[in-house]
Amino acid sequence: MARPRAPPSLDGLKRQIARHRERRSETGGSLFVRETFLLDRPAAREKAQEWFAHFPKAAYWTEVESWRQLEGDRIEFTMRRLPTAD
Repeated sequence: MARPRAPPSLDGLKRQIARHRERRSETGGSLFVRETFLLDRPAAREKAQEWFAHFPKAAYWTEVESWRQLEGDRIEFTMRRLPTAD
């Protein structure tokens, strides 16, 4: 008669969950990477296009999260993307 197997140790899983929670608390709980820029209008457009070229929307969910126009035709905007394209 076969002996019943001992359940596998969950220590590795517990460590992995703890690391994940620690990383999320460091980033404020967000899954996204954000970067805010303050540029003149042509440079702002160019920077946003760079982000979309380097981090394609379909893979990284890249988007202009927020933007506002300031005096002197300057644009303050925040780009948002996932950290990886997994």
